[in-house]
Parts: sequence; structure tokens; C-alpha cells
Amino acid sequence: MRNSLAPLEAPLEHVRALIERATEAPSLTALAHAAKLSPSHLQRAFRRRYGMSPAEYHRARRFGHFKTALRKGAAVSDAVYDAGFGSGSRVYEHTNRLLGMTPASYRAGGAGAHIRYTTTSTPLGQLLVAATAKGICSVTLGASDQELERRLADEFPKASRERVDNGREEWLDAVIARIAAQLGWSDREAPDMPPLDIAATAFQWRVWEALTRIPAGITKSYGELAAELGKPGAARAIGQACGNNRLALIVPCHRIVREDGSLGGWRWGVERKRMLLEQEDRQHAAAHEHA
Repeated sequence: MRNSLAPLEAPLEHVRALIERATEAPSLTALAHAAKLSPSHLQRAFRRRYGMSPAEYHRARRFGHFKTALRKGAAVSDAVYDAGFGSGSRVYEHTNRLLGMTPASYRAGGAGAHIRYTTTSTPLGQLLVAATAKGICSVTLGASDQELERRLADEFPKASRERVDNGREEWLDAVIARIAAQLGWSDREAPDMPPLDIAATAFQWRVWEALTRIPAGITKSYGELAAELGKPGAARAIGQACGNNRLALIVPCHRIVREDGSLGGWRWGVERKRMLLEQEDRQHAAAHEHA
């Protein structure tokens, strides 16, 4: 997946930058022209790289600010206009796609939302994957199912939550299979990533996308990643974006270390981070031996 998108990274990054600067979502035709790709090719490649279409990315950029305001207790009407939506109707038109619930419901702890989840055992402990009707909303690691279920309840205390197991949920199963394939826990080919239901700021999306470009077996410091993003003074902001990552292993924030090379923190545990990096080092070395 990563190799097939490598020649497109520059045009996709150009398109992403155009979207972030735009007040109104640019048309797919205009973006395709800027990228020198056909509209259908751009649509497919952009979705594979970012987990959403260009139009959805533009909405997610604004929804990041909108979601933060709601969490801080802002009135829905104030959050609507501060995020640049122009009218409440435009927010509610696309709310389910990006939040899986209404804005007031999200602020109220997910009231009215329905979240499906499952857990599985991994070499790093228990893994929980959760999804709304619109996409994956959480991938977390922990010591037990009870711990992971408690975290999910803390994030969405008033949402209805349903456990689904035994291959009954295609998206959840696909994420588990993808993680297992990428980390060498399975010989099966990694399936495509399902759609995401994670609202975030534009900067967070940019950091997370940059993290997915760090190959397994390679680490970078907060400062190095900040410099790559053209924001050399933003190392602390990089750390905050990593801390806000809700997609363990899918967005590989474990590959970010301190400037002196020490591991630093990881929201799912430093010891798990150490084990994961050691495993990726072994995979990286083995791949080069057979190259």
C-alpha cells in the first residue's frame, strides 16, 4: 500500500494543502487538474492515503475546530460559525459522516450514537477496535477488555455500545487483520483501511498523515517531524497531536522519539512502545537481509 502510493505523495500533499487553504471545498475536477491526475484516480488515491475523500477531508478540517469547541462547552450556534460552516443546516447535513452523532449529542457525551466494538488478544496486550455507522472511531491497547471498555465509555459515556465478535463486523475485522499483517502477526495480506470517523484539526490530520509515511523500523524525533512539516518550532504541538491520536498502530505515533533518542511517552504504555519498536527493528533488518 505504502509503495504503490509513493509516486503520488507530492501531488497528494499539494492537493491536501489546497484543501486546507480553501474556505469552500474545491471541486474534485479542480483538484485533479492541480494534481495532474484524473478525478477518479485522485479520489481513489486520496482516500487510500487519508482515509477519506477530498470533500470529506475539507469537512473534517472544519469539524476539528467544531468538535473541540463543543467539548469545551460552546453553544452549538457559536461553534458552527467559529468553524466557518456559515449555517447550522450545513453542519447537520454532514454531522453523521464525521461525528457519528449530532453536535449537541457529541457534546453531551455521545447521546444517541451507536458504537460497535470488539477486542482481540495481541502480543502487545488486548486490542479494542470501535466504529460508528460511518467509520472507525477508536483503536486502543490495554491490559484487559475491562480497561479498554472503560476507556471507550469515558470517551462516549452516553452512547449506546454494542460488542460484536466472531467476524460479525466487516470494518472491525478489517482493522484487526490490517494491524496483524503490518506488524508481522499474520501472513495474510493487509486489507484496505475502512473509512474513519475521527474528527480532528487540520494540523492533527497533517501530523497523523506524516506519521503513516514513517516506515516500520525507522524512528524520528518530534523536532525532525516538525521540520519536515515546515514548522520547526512546533515540536510540542507534534507531541500534542500524537497524544490526541485515537488510532493506535494505524497511526504509528510510536515511531516518534525524543531528540536524544530515548523513547519518551506513549499513551498506550512505554513498555509496549519498546516492544513494538524492537519488533519493527527485527522486521526491518530481516527485510534488508533478503533484499
